[in-house]
Amino acid sequence: MEDALVFVDDGFFGLVKKNFQSESKKPKRYLQTFRNICKKEGLNLKHLFIYTAPPYQSSKPTKKEDDLMSRYQNMTKMLRRKKWVTLKEGRCQKYFDAEGKENYCQKGVDALIIMDLFDIKEIYPNIKKIILIASDSDFVPVIDRMKEKGFEIVLYTYFDRKRNSKFSTSNHLLKVASTWRKFSETDFEDIKK
Repeated sequence: MEDALVFVDDGFFGLVKKNFQSESKKPKRYLQTFRNICKKEGLNLKHLFIYTAPPYQSSKPTKKEDDLMSRYQNMTKMLRRKKWVTLKEGRCQKYFDAEGKENYCQKGVDALIIMDLFDIKEIYPNIKKIILIASDSDFVPVIDRMKEKGFEIVLYTYFDRKRNSKFSTSNHLLKVASTWRKFSETDFEDIKK
């Protein structure tokens, strides 16, 4: 079985996972999902790269902010113990929309993914397949470049084609990937051997 690397934009992946959880009312698997995807593609998961950002913390954190940070730290502690996982962090920015409502977004995460994709040939010279879990058109140039270097890029994404949806994926991103797959419910379930 051919080895593959999996690169995860965790902000996006978290939204997809939460969406499937709310639809089915059942918790969804985290690390198992990445194994499932590789198995579905007929690949061996050589290494998993997760790119995330810690939750926003104000100068005097609220109870909710403390709770979110505690859960985040528990999760990242577990991930850091796994030798087959690399965790990299951007930052979380708080902003206010046109109506004055608080919102949050990750900053620097896409740049970290792009930098690591550029370096992958030197670190993993025998890898030819990469699975990217993302939805952002910022990845179009790096996918193009990776394909020129001989990599096959399999994009896993999710979109719903609804107006004002939080789930949209650039058509350009879909076209540039070697192949793409839309997440399904079964990607998150335990697969019996």
